[in-house]
Amino acid sequence: MGGFICLIGQGLHVFYYTFFDFTQRTAGDPTVATLIFISVLLTGFGVYDRFAQFAGGGTAVPVTGFANSVASAAIEHRTEGYVLGVGGNIFKLAGSVIVFGTVAAFVIALIKTILIQWGGL
Repeated sequence: MGGFICLIGQGLHVFYYTFFDFTQRTAGDPTVATLIFISVLLTGFGVYDRFAQFAGGGTAVPVTGFANSVASAAIEHRTEGYVLGVGGNIFKLAGSVIVFGTVAAFVIALIKTILIQWGGL
């Protein structure tokens, strides 16, 4: 099912660079934004969670799974208010993913920089 979501994303990508003024390289931005919007919309209507129960882990891998986790946390805590409820809990599940991604990117950039410096000697 994750592949099916990616197939939809590829279709959106082709749509954006075929019918709008995007190159193949720049069509990725509106494609990702559209996938996130659809995921959040389906999460709000309760459809994405039922789809995820049927599809399994394949729905957690693409960007739609990340958007679903953020939107689910916001919806779950909206009764506590916008600041303490939504704002305080929106990244509860996704926060670890953001921190890990940032740290991993830093470590990889550091390793790449060191390898480039040694290769340049």
